[in-house]
Amino acid sequence: MTTGRKSPFRIAAMGDQTHALKARGPVKGSSADARARQLAEYTSHLRTINNRYGRPYAPRTIGAYRDAVIALDKWMTEKKVTGDFTACDTDTLNRFFRWYHREHDQATGDTYTGATNTKQRNLRHLFTWLQEEYDHEHPYTGKGLVRYSAPKAGRPQTLSRDFVGDMLKATGNSSPRVRDFETVRDHAIIRVLTDGVRATELLMLQVSTVLLDQGVAQIVPLKSGRGAAKGRLVPLQPKTVIALRRYLRARETHKLSRSEWLWLGTRGRGHLKYSGLYRMLNRRAEQAGYGAVAPHMFRHTWADDLLASDVSEEDVMEAGGWTDRSMLRRYAADMASSRAVTAVQGLGDRY
Repeated sequence: MTTGRKSPFRIAAMGDQTHALKARGPVKGSSADARARQLAEYTSHLRTINNRYGRPYAPRTIGAYRDAVIALDKWMTEKKVTGDFTACDTDTLNRFFRWYHREHDQATGDTYTGATNTKQRNLRHLFTWLQEEYDHEHPYTGKGLVRYSAPKAGRPQTLSRDFVGDMLKATGNSSPRVRDFETVRDHAIIRVLTDGVRATELLMLQVSTVLLDQGVAQIVPLKSGRGAAKGRLVPLQPKTVIALRRYLRARETHKLSRSEWLWLGTRGRGHLKYSGLYRMLNRRAEQAGYGAVAPHMFRHTWADDLLASDVSEEDVMEAGGWTDRSMLRRYAADMASSRAVTAVQGLGDRY
């Protein structure tokens, strides 16, 4: 055997092997620094795994999970709880959730949001990861954790025709003389929302997925069970097609016009995010003299519009990407009584 030659293969140093075989303990350093490093590691982990549907977590989902951890970290700092997140046992979490509920979930009229329930569900993923990576006892698995239930869902709210009309007027009302990027973009966004797309679906649209010659938008499925694997086609109203053509012309002046994303931010910023969409809608609503709205309300309104126009439930489900009829009924529940009265009165005298 020839001696004196270097091996072409990797050989881990004994110190590295020992470290790799040791179960990880708490992160060293100050409590704040240790938690910051742990959060960075946890975030990296979320970006490398799939959800229960076998797909990567959406950036918005990862953000929600991070926000829950950041809220816990802030509370630990204020309450002078030392250590990293493995310092949180069931009693510590009960104190945190009790504080969070008092600060964020005290019902005032109908403003109860179930924020504690959401934070509790989102934080579970952190402690599942800590159990796997740090052998930390999972505080959710025992009987001691106080659970905060979600508020019972009420009827989805349907937007009035006056509101939608005033929003379109506030963004130029399809006038060809309105050509500034922001106004033309906002008008096109509102038009697309009236065609029943989810807010996340709207934000995921790309230039290549808007097929204006065919009058449709190609929607990529967001989760398992939402439409076929190839996505679905959303029919666009004629005025929506016109608004999109005008937006695409205005979009050519944007410095990021070569981006694949359809919706671009103002002042040269990139891909529009949910927070930007939400702020835009409420800014336009305020300009039109109305209170706050959420993007999803347009989808509720779209479902009612189609059912009131005698579009079959099967066609509404196909266009909306629903496979469960109960979802359609929930979305259309707000105006169900009104539609029923109109339908019966339309029959006139029966005897």
